[in-house]
Amino acid sequence: MKEADKQNQKLAERNPIVVIMGHIDHGKTTLLDHIRKTNVAEHESGGITQHIGAYEATVSTNEGETRKITFIDTPGHEAFSKMRSRGAKVADLAILVIAADDGIKPQTLEALEAINSADIPFVIALNKMDKPEVNAEKTKKDLAENNVLIEEWGGKIPLVPISAKTGEGISDLLEVALIASDLEDLKADPLAKASGLVIESRLDPKRGNAATLIILDGVLRQGEFVISGTSFAPVRIFEDFAGHSIKEASFGQPVRVVGFNSAPEVGLKFITVDSKKEAEALAGENQKNSKSKASAAAPEENKKISEISIIIKADTSGSAEAVENEIKKLESEKLKIKILRSRVGPVTEDDINLASGSSNSIVVGFRVKAEKTASEIAERTGVALKTFEIVYEITEWLKEEIKNKLPEEIVEKELGRAKILRIFKQNAKDQIAGGRVTSGFVAVNKRFRIKRRANYLGEGRVQGLEQNKIRAVQIEEGKEFGMRVLSKIALAEGDEIEVIEEEKIKPEI
Repeated sequence: MKEADKQNQKLAERNPIVVIMGHIDHGKTTLLDHIRKTNVAEHESGGITQHIGAYEATVSTNEGETRKITFIDTPGHEAFSKMRSRGAKVADLAILVIAADDGIKPQTLEALEAINSADIPFVIALNKMDKPEVNAEKTKKDLAENNVLIEEWGGKIPLVPISAKTGEGISDLLEVALIASDLEDLKADPLAKASGLVIESRLDPKRGNAATLIILDGVLRQGEFVISGTSFAPVRIFEDFAGHSIKEASFGQPVRVVGFNSAPEVGLKFITVDSKKEAEALAGENQKNSKSKASAAAPEENKKISEISIIIKADTSGSAEAVENEIKKLESEKLKIKILRSRVGPVTEDDINLASGSSNSIVVGFRVKAEKTASEIAERTGVALKTFEIVYEITEWLKEEIKNKLPEEIVEKELGRAKILRIFKQNAKDQIAGGRVTSGFVAVNKRFRIKRRANYLGEGRVQGLEQNKIRAVQIEEGKEFGMRVLSKIALAEGDEIEVIEEEKIKPEI
Protein backbone atom coordinates (compact mmCIF):
# COMPACT_ATOMS: atom_id res chain seq x y z
CA MET A 1 0.00 0.00 0.00
CA LYS A 2 1.29 3.46 -0.91
CA GLU A 3 2.29 5.83 1.92
CA ALA A 4 -0.29 8.39 0.72
CA ASP A 5 -3.05 5.75 0.91
CA LYS A 6 -1.95 4.78 4.42
CA GLN A 7 -2.10 8.45 5.42
CA ASN A 8 -5.57 8.87 3.90
CA GLN A 9 -6.81 5.81 5.82
CA LYS A 10 -5.97 7.58 9.09
CA LEU A 11 -8.04 10.66 8.21
CA ALA A 12 -11.59 11.17 9.47
CA GLU A 13 -14.39 13.60 8.59
CA ARG A 14 -14.31 16.90 10.44
CA ASN A 15 -17.27 19.04 11.55
CA PRO A 16 -17.76 22.03 9.23
CA ILE A 17 -17.05 25.44 10.77
CA VAL A 18 -19.67 27.98 9.72
CA VAL A 19 -19.79 31.77 10.06
CA ILE A 20 -23.09 33.68 9.73
CA MET A 21 -22.88 37.08 8.05
CA GLY A 22 -25.17 39.80 6.70
CA HIS A 23 -26.78 43.16 7.42
CA ILE A 24 -27.26 44.00 11.10
CA ASP A 25 -31.09 44.03 11.02
CA HIS A 26 -31.57 41.03 8.75
CA GLY A 27 -31.84 38.42 11.49
CA LYS A 28 -28.36 36.97 12.07
CA THR A 29 -28.73 36.96 15.85
CA THR A 30 -32.29 35.57 15.73
CA LEU A 31 -31.11 32.78 13.43
CA LEU A 32 -28.20 31.90 15.72
CA ASP A 33 -30.48 32.00 18.77
CA HIS A 34 -32.99 29.68 17.09
CA ILE A 35 -30.26 27.22 16.10
CA ARG A 36 -28.82 27.35 19.60
CA LYS A 37 -32.21 26.71 21.24
CA THR A 38 -33.30 23.89 18.95
CA ASN A 39 -30.01 22.23 17.98
CA VAL A 40 -27.94 22.49 21.15
CA ALA A 41 -28.67 19.90 23.85
CA GLU A 42 -30.72 21.33 26.73
CA HIS A 43 -28.08 20.52 29.37
CA GLU A 44 -25.51 22.34 27.24
CA SER A 45 -27.50 25.43 26.20
CA GLY A 46 -28.77 25.89 29.74
CA GLY A 47 -25.25 25.63 31.07
CA ILE A 48 -23.72 28.32 28.89
CA THR A 49 -22.65 30.93 31.41
CA GLN A 50 -20.17 32.93 29.37
CA HIS A 51 -19.61 33.80 25.75
CA ILE A 52 -16.69 31.95 24.18
CA GLY A 53 -17.23 32.94 20.54
CA ALA A 54 -18.30 29.56 19.15
CA TYR A 55 -20.62 26.64 19.81
CA GLU A 56 -21.57 23.24 18.42
CA ALA A 57 -25.02 22.40 17.06
CA THR A 58 -26.31 18.88 16.46
CA VAL A 59 -28.27 18.43 13.23
CA SER A 60 -30.50 15.50 12.23
CA THR A 61 -30.30 15.06 8.45
CA ASN A 62 -33.06 13.85 6.10
CA GLU A 63 -31.15 10.54 5.85
CA GLY A 64 -31.51 10.02 9.59
CA GLU A 65 -27.87 10.84 10.38
CA THR A 66 -26.80 12.95 13.33
CA ARG A 67 -24.13 15.49 12.38
CA LYS A 68 -22.46 18.42 14.12
CA ILE A 69 -21.77 21.95 12.90
CA THR A 70 -19.50 24.41 14.70
CA PHE A 71 -20.79 27.98 14.49
CA ILE A 72 -18.62 31.03 15.09
CA ASP A 73 -20.79 33.59 16.83
CA THR A 74 -18.20 36.18 17.87
CA PRO A 75 -20.07 39.50 17.54
CA GLY A 76 -19.07 41.12 14.28
CA HIS A 77 -16.87 38.13 13.40
CA GLU A 78 -13.72 40.13 14.16
CA ALA A 79 -11.86 36.83 14.39
CA PHE A 80 -12.98 36.04 10.86
CA SER A 81 -11.69 39.39 9.58
CA LYS A 82 -8.36 39.20 11.41
CA MET A 83 -7.69 35.68 10.24
CA ARG A 84 -8.62 36.63 6.70
CA SER A 85 -6.10 39.50 6.88
CA ARG A 86 -3.42 37.00 7.96
CA GLY A 87 -4.31 34.56 5.20
CA ALA A 88 -5.68 31.97 7.62
CA LYS A 89 -8.90 30.09 6.93
CA VAL A 90 -11.15 29.87 9.96
CA ALA A 91 -14.53 29.08 8.38
CA ASP A 92 -15.29 26.35 5.86
CA LEU A 93 -18.63 27.89 4.88
CA ALA A 94 -20.56 31.14 5.29
CA ILE A 95 -24.31 31.61 5.61
CA LEU A 96 -25.27 35.01 4.20
CA VAL A 97 -28.52 36.22 5.78
CA ILE A 98 -30.66 38.57 3.66
CA ALA A 99 -34.06 39.88 4.80
CA ALA A 100 -36.61 39.28 2.03
CA ASP A 101 -38.53 42.44 2.99
CA ASP A 102 -35.44 44.65 2.80
CA GLY A 103 -33.22 43.15 0.11
CA ILE A 104 -29.55 43.84 -0.46
CA LYS A 105 -28.01 46.55 1.72
CA PRO A 106 -24.46 48.01 1.87
CA GLN A 107 -23.57 45.61 4.70
CA THR A 108 -24.78 42.69 2.56
CA LEU A 109 -22.31 43.70 -0.14
CA GLU A 110 -19.58 44.15 2.47
CA ALA A 111 -20.26 40.63 3.76
CA LEU A 112 -20.11 39.28 0.19
CA GLU A 113 -16.79 41.06 -0.27
CA ALA A 114 -15.44 39.42 2.91
CA ILE A 115 -16.68 35.96 1.86
CA ASN A 116 -15.13 36.28 -1.60
CA SER A 117 -11.84 37.50 -0.11
CA ALA A 118 -11.79 34.49 2.20
CA ASP A 119 -12.47 32.24 -0.80
CA ILE A 120 -15.03 30.06 0.98
CA PRO A 121 -18.36 28.70 -0.34
CA PHE A 122 -21.58 30.23 0.96
CA VAL A 123 -25.31 29.61 1.23
CA ILE A 124 -27.93 32.37 1.18
CA ALA A 125 -30.58 32.33 3.91
CA LEU A 126 -33.50 34.44 2.63
CA ASN A 127 -34.99 35.45 5.97
CA LYS A 128 -38.31 36.95 7.17
CA MET A 129 -40.34 34.88 4.71
CA ASP A 130 -43.16 34.86 7.32
CA LYS A 131 -43.91 38.52 6.51
CA PRO A 132 -46.72 39.13 3.99
CA GLU A 133 -45.01 42.03 2.19
CA VAL A 134 -41.84 40.19 1.16
CA ASN A 135 -40.62 40.33 -2.43
CA ALA A 136 -38.26 37.39 -2.80
CA GLU A 137 -38.01 37.73 -6.58
CA LYS A 138 -36.67 41.28 -6.32
CA THR A 139 -33.93 40.10 -3.95
CA LYS A 140 -32.99 37.28 -6.35
CA LYS A 141 -32.82 39.81 -9.20
CA ASP A 142 -30.67 42.17 -7.10
CA LEU A 143 -28.33 39.28 -6.29
CA ALA A 144 -27.92 38.51 -9.98
CA GLU A 145 -27.12 42.17 -10.66
CA ASN A 146 -24.33 41.85 -8.08
CA ASN A 147 -22.90 38.75 -9.81
CA VAL A 148 -24.45 36.29 -7.36
CA LEU A 149 -26.37 33.73 -9.40
CA ILE A 150 -28.48 31.33 -7.32
CA GLU A 151 -29.16 27.71 -8.32
CA GLU A 152 -32.77 28.52 -9.24
CA TRP A 153 -31.45 30.99 -11.83
CA GLY A 154 -28.88 28.60 -13.28
CA GLY A 155 -26.04 29.48 -10.91
CA LYS A 156 -24.19 27.58 -8.19
CA ILE A 157 -25.22 29.44 -5.02
CA PRO A 158 -27.88 27.68 -2.89
CA LEU A 159 -30.70 29.90 -1.57
CA VAL A 160 -32.97 28.68 1.23
CA PRO A 161 -36.13 30.62 2.26
CA ILE A 162 -36.39 30.76 6.07
CA SER A 163 -37.99 32.53 8.99
CA ALA A 164 -35.61 32.86 11.91
CA LYS A 165 -38.59 34.01 13.98
CA THR A 166 -40.84 30.94 13.42
CA GLY A 167 -38.10 28.44 12.57
CA GLU A 168 -39.54 27.73 9.12
CA GLY A 169 -36.88 26.43 6.70
CA ILE A 170 -34.02 26.39 9.23
CA SER A 171 -33.65 22.60 9.21
CA ASP A 172 -33.48 22.79 5.38
CA LEU A 173 -30.83 25.51 5.67
CA LEU A 174 -28.67 23.37 7.95
CA GLU A 175 -29.09 20.38 5.63
CA VAL A 176 -27.95 22.48 2.65
CA ALA A 177 -25.03 23.84 4.70
CA LEU A 178 -23.91 20.27 5.43
CA ILE A 179 -24.19 19.27 1.76
CA ALA A 180 -22.17 22.34 0.70
CA SER A 181 -19.47 21.64 3.31
CA ASP A 182 -19.31 17.95 2.30
CA LEU A 183 -18.17 19.11 -1.13
CA GLU A 184 -15.13 20.64 0.61
CA ASP A 185 -14.05 17.15 1.76
CA LEU A 186 -13.11 18.26 5.28
CA LYS A 187 -10.69 15.79 6.88
CA ALA A 188 -8.55 15.61 10.03
CA ASP A 189 -6.12 13.19 11.64
CA PRO A 190 -7.45 11.65 14.90
CA LEU A 191 -3.95 10.43 15.81
CA ALA A 192 -2.28 13.84 15.51
CA LYS A 193 -1.60 16.35 18.26
CA ALA A 194 -4.13 19.18 18.20
CA SER A 195 -3.59 22.26 16.06
CA GLY A 196 -5.92 25.02 14.97
CA LEU A 197 -6.68 28.71 15.43
CA VAL A 198 -7.24 31.20 18.24
CA ILE A 199 -10.64 32.81 17.61
CA GLU A 200 -11.09 34.77 20.82
CA SER A 201 -8.76 35.97 23.56
CA ARG A 202 -9.60 37.82 26.74
CA LEU A 203 -8.51 38.42 30.32
CA ASP A 204 -10.80 36.64 32.74
CA PRO A 205 -10.66 38.82 35.90
CA LYS A 206 -10.92 35.75 38.15
CA ARG A 207 -8.92 33.16 36.22
CA GLY A 208 -6.38 35.00 34.06
CA ASN A 209 -5.71 34.93 30.32
CA ALA A 210 -8.17 32.71 28.46
CA ALA A 211 -8.55 31.84 24.79
CA THR A 212 -11.14 30.15 22.61
CA LEU A 213 -9.54 27.71 20.21
CA ILE A 214 -11.02 25.89 17.25
CA ILE A 215 -9.32 22.55 16.75
CA LEU A 216 -8.80 21.96 13.03
CA ASP A 217 -6.72 18.80 13.33
CA GLY A 218 -5.86 16.20 15.94
CA VAL A 219 -7.03 15.75 19.53
CA LEU A 220 -6.33 18.07 22.48
CA ARG A 221 -5.87 16.35 25.84
CA GLN A 222 -5.63 17.51 29.43
CA GLY A 223 -2.02 17.61 30.61
CA GLU A 224 -0.61 18.84 27.29
CA PHE A 225 0.58 22.39 26.56
CA VAL A 226 -0.89 24.71 23.94
CA ILE A 227 1.37 27.29 22.29
CA SER A 228 0.44 30.18 19.99
CA GLY A 229 3.12 32.69 19.04
CA THR A 230 4.83 33.65 22.30
CA SER A 231 1.83 32.64 24.44
CA PHE A 232 1.44 29.21 26.00
CA ALA A 233 -0.76 27.48 28.57
CA PRO A 234 -1.05 24.13 30.29
CA VAL A 235 -4.23 22.31 29.25
CA ARG A 236 -5.46 22.19 32.83
CA ILE A 237 -8.53 24.44 32.99
CA PHE A 238 -10.11 23.10 29.83
CA GLU A 239 -13.78 23.58 28.87
CA ASP A 240 -16.21 22.92 26.04
CA PHE A 241 -18.38 25.66 24.52
CA ALA A 242 -20.97 25.24 27.29
CA GLY A 243 -18.40 25.83 30.04
CA HIS A 244 -18.18 22.18 31.15
CA SER A 245 -14.78 20.86 32.22
CA ILE A 246 -13.49 18.24 29.78
CA LYS A 247 -10.45 15.99 29.51
CA GLU A 248 -10.12 15.93 25.73
CA ALA A 249 -11.55 17.53 22.60
CA SER A 250 -11.36 16.52 18.97
CA PHE A 251 -11.05 18.28 15.61
CA GLY A 252 -13.91 20.62 14.71
CA GLN A 253 -14.64 21.43 18.35
CA PRO A 254 -14.42 24.88 19.95
CA VAL A 255 -12.79 24.86 23.40
CA ARG A 256 -11.65 27.33 26.02
CA VAL A 257 -8.24 27.03 27.65
CA VAL A 258 -7.43 29.20 30.68
CA GLY A 259 -3.99 30.01 32.08
CA PHE A 260 -1.95 31.51 29.25
CA ASN A 261 1.22 33.34 30.28
CA SER A 262 0.05 36.20 28.03
CA ALA A 263 -3.08 36.73 25.95
CA PRO A 264 -2.61 34.99 22.57
CA GLU A 265 -3.36 36.96 19.43
CA VAL A 266 -6.67 36.34 17.68
CA GLY A 267 -6.07 34.78 14.28
CA LEU A 268 -2.80 33.05 15.15
CA LYS A 269 -2.40 29.31 14.78
CA PHE A 270 -1.82 27.10 17.81
CA ILE A 271 -0.01 23.78 18.20
CA THR A 272 0.31 21.30 21.06
CA VAL A 273 3.38 19.93 22.85
CA ASP A 274 3.87 17.51 25.75
CA SER A 275 5.82 19.56 28.27
CA LYS A 276 6.25 23.04 29.70
CA LYS A 277 9.92 22.88 28.74
CA GLU A 278 9.00 22.39 25.05
CA ALA A 279 6.37 25.14 25.25
CA GLU A 280 8.80 27.63 26.80
CA ALA A 281 11.49 26.75 24.25
CA LEU A 282 9.10 27.24 21.31
CA ALA A 283 7.71 30.49 22.76
CA GLY A 284 11.26 31.75 23.23
CA GLU A 285 12.15 30.76 19.69
CA ASN A 286 9.05 32.52 18.35
CA GLN A 287 9.94 35.65 20.29
CA LYS A 288 13.52 35.49 19.05
CA ASN A 289 12.36 35.06 15.44
CA SER A 290 9.91 37.92 15.86
CA LYS A 291 12.66 40.20 17.20
CA SER A 292 15.08 39.11 14.47
CA LYS A 293 12.54 39.91 11.78
CA ALA A 294 11.82 43.27 13.38
CA SER A 295 15.53 43.98 13.74
CA ALA A 296 16.32 42.96 10.17
CA ALA A 297 13.45 45.06 8.91
CA ALA A 298 14.36 48.11 11.02
CA PRO A 299 16.89 49.71 8.62
CA GLU A 300 14.47 49.13 5.76
CA GLU A 301 11.56 50.47 7.78
CA ASN A 302 13.38 53.76 8.25
CA LYS A 303 13.48 54.13 4.47
CA LYS A 304 9.85 53.15 3.98
CA ILE A 305 6.91 55.48 3.97
CA SER A 306 4.48 54.71 6.79
CA GLU A 307 0.93 53.97 5.66
CA ILE A 308 -2.29 54.58 7.57
CA SER A 309 -5.61 53.17 6.35
CA ILE A 310 -8.77 55.17 7.02
CA ILE A 311 -12.45 54.25 6.73
CA ILE A 312 -14.82 57.19 6.23
CA LYS A 313 -18.58 57.04 6.85
CA ALA A 314 -20.65 60.19 6.26
CA ASP A 315 -24.21 61.48 5.90
CA THR A 316 -23.86 62.28 2.19
CA SER A 317 -21.43 61.45 -0.61
CA GLY A 318 -20.50 65.15 -0.73
CA SER A 319 -19.61 65.10 2.96
CA ALA A 320 -17.54 61.94 2.50
CA GLU A 321 -15.62 63.60 -0.34
CA ALA A 322 -15.00 66.74 1.74
CA VAL A 323 -13.68 64.68 4.65
CA GLU A 324 -11.46 62.67 2.30
CA ASN A 325 -9.97 65.86 0.85
CA GLU A 326 -9.17 67.21 4.33
CA ILE A 327 -7.61 63.93 5.45
CA LYS A 328 -5.43 63.73 2.35
CA LYS A 329 -3.85 67.06 3.35
CA LEU A 330 -2.12 65.22 6.21
CA GLU A 331 -0.01 63.21 3.75
CA SER A 332 3.72 63.92 3.63
CA GLU A 333 6.99 62.43 2.39
CA LYS A 334 6.94 60.06 5.36
CA LEU A 335 3.20 59.37 5.57
CA LYS A 336 0.86 57.85 3.01
CA ILE A 337 -2.87 57.77 3.71
CA LYS A 338 -4.94 55.04 2.10
CA ILE A 339 -8.72 55.48 2.05
CA LEU A 340 -9.84 51.92 2.69
CA ARG A 341 -13.54 52.73 2.37
CA SER A 342 -15.59 55.91 1.90
CA ARG A 343 -19.34 55.39 2.05
CA VAL A 344 -22.63 56.94 3.09
CA GLY A 345 -24.29 55.56 6.23
CA PRO A 346 -23.59 54.81 9.89
CA VAL A 347 -20.41 53.13 11.11
CA THR A 348 -21.20 49.41 11.00
CA GLU A 349 -19.66 46.30 12.54
CA ASP A 350 -18.27 45.40 9.11
CA ASP A 351 -16.37 48.71 9.04
CA ILE A 352 -14.76 47.76 12.34
CA ASN A 353 -14.07 44.23 11.11
CA LEU A 354 -12.28 45.65 8.08
CA ALA A 355 -10.25 47.98 10.29
CA SER A 356 -9.41 45.28 12.84
CA GLY A 357 -7.40 43.40 10.22
CA SER A 358 -4.67 46.04 10.52
CA SER A 359 -3.07 47.82 13.46
CA ASN A 360 -2.82 50.95 11.32
CA SER A 361 -6.49 51.48 10.50
CA ILE A 362 -8.73 54.28 11.79
CA VAL A 363 -12.52 54.70 11.42
CA VAL A 364 -14.12 58.16 11.30
CA GLY A 365 -17.77 59.10 11.00
CA PHE A 366 -18.98 62.53 9.88
CA ARG A 367 -22.51 63.57 10.86
CA VAL A 368 -23.43 59.90 11.36
CA LYS A 369 -23.57 57.64 14.39
CA ALA A 370 -21.79 54.38 15.06
CA GLU A 371 -24.04 51.36 15.54
CA LYS A 372 -23.94 49.95 19.06
CA THR A 373 -22.33 46.67 17.98
CA ALA A 374 -19.70 48.59 16.00
CA SER A 375 -18.75 50.66 19.07
CA GLU A 376 -18.59 47.56 21.27
CA ILE A 377 -16.35 45.67 18.85
CA ALA A 378 -14.12 48.73 18.33
CA GLU A 379 -13.63 49.05 22.09
CA ARG A 380 -12.89 45.35 22.49
CA THR A 381 -10.49 45.08 19.56
CA GLY A 382 -8.76 48.44 20.08
CA VAL A 383 -9.85 49.98 16.77
CA ALA A 384 -9.67 53.79 16.82
CA LEU A 385 -13.22 55.06 16.14
CA LYS A 386 -14.79 58.50 16.52
CA THR A 387 -17.66 60.46 14.98
CA PHE A 388 -17.67 64.22 14.33
CA GLU A 389 -19.92 67.11 13.35
CA ILE A 390 -17.15 69.52 12.27
CA VAL A 391 -14.55 68.69 9.60
CA TYR A 392 -11.52 70.42 11.15
CA GLU A 393 -12.02 68.47 14.38
CA ILE A 394 -11.45 65.28 12.38
CA THR A 395 -7.99 66.37 11.22
CA GLU A 396 -6.96 67.52 14.72
CA TRP A 397 -8.01 64.18 16.23
CA LEU A 398 -6.44 62.22 13.38
CA LYS A 399 -3.07 63.90 13.89
CA GLU A 400 -2.89 62.53 17.43
CA GLU A 401 -4.21 59.09 16.45
CA ILE A 402 -1.73 58.79 13.59
CA LYS A 403 1.14 59.84 15.88
CA ASN A 404 0.17 57.02 18.25
CA LYS A 405 0.10 54.47 15.44
CA LEU A 406 3.26 55.42 13.59
CA PRO A 407 6.54 53.85 14.72
CA GLU A 408 8.64 56.10 16.93
CA GLU A 409 11.71 57.56 15.25
CA ILE A 410 15.05 56.61 16.83
CA VAL A 411 17.58 59.42 17.06
CA GLU A 412 21.06 59.36 18.58
CA LYS A 413 21.71 61.95 21.25
CA GLU A 414 25.24 62.93 22.27
CA LEU A 415 25.69 63.03 26.06
CA GLY A 416 29.34 64.01 26.29
CA ARG A 417 32.93 63.63 25.06
CA ALA A 418 36.17 62.52 26.67
CA LYS A 419 39.84 62.25 25.71
CA ILE A 420 41.77 59.03 26.44
CA LEU A 421 44.95 59.95 28.37
CA ARG A 422 46.33 56.52 29.29
CA ILE A 423 45.80 52.79 28.65
CA PHE A 424 46.19 50.63 31.78
CA LYS A 425 45.05 47.22 30.52
CA GLN A 426 43.98 45.62 27.26
CA ASN A 427 42.94 42.02 26.59
CA ALA A 428 40.30 40.05 24.69
CA LYS A 429 37.72 40.51 27.45
CA ASP A 430 37.96 44.17 28.40
CA GLN A 431 40.08 47.31 28.52
CA ILE A 432 40.92 49.74 31.30
CA ALA A 433 41.78 53.32 30.37
CA GLY A 434 42.09 56.75 31.97
CA GLY A 435 40.70 59.96 30.52
CA ARG A 436 39.25 63.43 31.00
CA VAL A 437 35.68 64.59 30.21
CA THR A 438 35.89 67.48 27.73
CA SER A 439 32.14 68.16 27.44
CA GLY A 440 28.88 66.88 28.91
CA PHE A 441 29.38 63.70 30.93
CA VAL A 442 30.44 60.05 30.75
CA ALA A 443 28.18 57.45 32.43
CA VAL A 444 28.13 53.72 33.18
CA ASN A 445 26.36 51.43 30.66
CA LYS A 446 26.34 54.09 27.95
CA ARG A 447 27.48 53.45 24.38
CA PHE A 448 30.30 55.47 22.85
CA ARG A 449 31.87 56.01 19.44
CA ILE A 450 35.67 55.94 19.08
CA LYS A 451 37.25 58.73 17.04
CA ARG A 452 40.94 58.70 16.09
CA ARG A 453 42.42 61.54 14.04
CA ALA A 454 39.01 62.54 12.64
CA ASN A 455 38.12 58.93 11.72
CA TYR A 456 35.42 56.89 13.44
CA LEU A 457 36.72 53.38 14.16
CA GLY A 458 33.79 51.72 15.91
CA GLU A 459 31.83 51.60 19.15
CA GLY A 460 32.09 50.38 22.71
CA ARG A 461 30.24 50.44 26.02
CA VAL A 462 31.26 51.84 29.43
CA GLN A 463 31.29 48.90 31.87
CA GLY A 464 32.47 50.77 34.98
CA LEU A 465 33.83 54.14 36.19
CA GLU A 466 36.16 55.28 38.99
CA GLN A 467 37.20 58.70 40.22
CA ASN A 468 40.06 58.88 42.74
CA LYS A 469 39.77 55.08 43.12
CA ILE A 470 36.12 55.40 44.17
CA ARG A 471 33.41 53.83 42.02
CA ALA A 472 31.22 56.30 40.20
CA VAL A 473 28.11 56.19 38.03
CA GLN A 474 28.74 59.43 36.14
CA ILE A 475 31.71 61.78 35.61
CA GLU A 476 31.09 65.43 34.78
CA GLU A 477 32.92 67.83 32.43
CA GLY A 478 36.50 68.74 33.41
CA LYS A 479 37.00 65.70 35.66
CA GLU A 480 39.49 62.86 35.17
CA PHE A 481 38.44 59.22 35.53
CA GLY A 482 39.35 55.59 35.07
CA MET A 483 37.01 53.33 33.12
CA ARG A 484 36.53 49.71 32.17
CA VAL A 485 35.13 49.34 28.65
CA LEU A 486 33.88 46.63 26.34
CA SER A 487 34.89 47.17 22.70
CA LYS A 488 36.29 45.25 19.76
CA ILE A 489 38.46 48.29 18.99
CA ALA A 490 41.67 48.66 20.99
CA LEU A 491 41.70 52.15 22.51
CA ALA A 492 44.83 54.29 22.16
CA GLU A 493 46.10 57.37 23.95
CA GLY A 494 44.77 60.49 22.24
CA ASP A 495 41.51 58.85 21.12
CA GLU A 496 38.31 60.80 21.59
CA ILE A 497 35.15 59.03 22.68
CA GLU A 498 31.66 60.40 22.05
CA VAL A 499 29.14 59.07 24.58
CA ILE A 500 25.70 58.53 23.02
CA GLU A 501 22.25 57.14 23.73
CA GLU A 502 19.27 56.37 21.54
CA GLU A 503 16.11 58.37 22.05
CA LYS A 504 12.68 57.52 20.70
CA ILE A 505 10.60 60.45 19.54
CA LYS A 506 7.07 60.70 18.19
CA PRO A 507 6.98 61.62 14.50
CA GLU A 508 5.61 65.02 13.54
CA ILE A 509 2.46 65.06 11.38
